[in-house]
Amino acid sequence: MRVSMTLSLPRQPSSVTRARHVLATLLSLTDVAEDSRGHLAVLISEACANAVMHAAPDSAVDITVVIDDDVCLLEVGNRGSTPNGAGLDAELPAPLTAGGRGLPLIAALADTAAFVAGPPGHVLLRITKHLTDARTAPIR
Repeated sequence: MRVSMTLSLPRQPSSVTRARHVLATLLSLTDVAEDSRGHLAVLISEACANAVMHAAPDSAVDITVVIDDDVCLLEVGNRGSTPNGAGLDAELPAPLTAGGRGLPLIAALADTAAFVAGPPGHVLLRITKHLTDARTAPIR
């Protein structure tokens, strides 16, 4: 099954929750296992929170979700620039309540995550996650 959606949300904290709800609704149309759904919820939440926090004023957070059989692609973009030295392989800050945990969490939960070239003056974070099918997932 292929499901996709593109949306543009305002640069405000409530957009993080909206993006997570849209993703959950799309996932409800599939047989994706609960552990994959949980990982995706964290991935979109952290990516959107970073976009809201670091986007240029008066810009939108642009989100693309594509669920294609056993892979989910998330793209989160905004007008702004890639954070200086923002690698996706950074260590988690201590304590975990400190800022700067988003990119390391994304790196830990995603199969791939990278800032990719977008239009000039825009940041685009592309994330892929291989999905577990609820019908074939092991019972715990």
